[in-house]
Amino acid sequence: MTHSTRTDTHSPYLDGDRDWRDTATRYALLPLRVFLGVTFIYAGLDKLTTSSFFADSGSGSVGDLMRSVRDSSAIPALVDLALKSPAGFGYAIAFGELAVGIGTLLGLLARLAAVGGALISLSLWLTVSWASTPYYYGNDLPYLMAWLPLVLAGASVFSVDAALRSRRRQRSGGYR
Repeated sequence: MTHSTRTDTHSPYLDGDRDWRDTATRYALLPLRVFLGVTFIYAGLDKLTTSSFFADSGSGSVGDLMRSVRDSSAIPALVDLALKSPAGFGYAIAFGELAVGIGTLLGLLARLAAVGGALISLSLWLTVSWASTPYYYGNDLPYLMAWLPLVLAGASVFSVDAALRSRRRQRSGGYR
């Protein structure tokens, strides 16, 4: 026998009467977005303001870092590619982190920024932190996992994307 009694007690979204759970759900990804945005902006700026980072060799250089992880990485060919132009790779990572961080923090093309963040984290996990034992000592895998909810959901509040959606909705005269 099937019963059709509803057991949920919170109000649906359609009537506009939102309770605290609906509000919490709406803002749930905001702390993650702020953390990842600020962290990636900081990481990009840190690289751009450290002149030794872009050197082919020497203490703190991207070249030495890539050479030190080459044999222990999951994809040595990816490291070899970076070693063809360590400075170019360093600038690509730094500007990529900066673009991802700004896009995430502002909520501008938030899903695309999150995909960029996930790809950066994935490439760093497969190269730099691959040999971390146990695996959870490496920090790039948790960053990769942290990007995935933002890839799926985007930036629903306090974002340029949300403002643009609202503006399009007002122009069309209804909901989309």
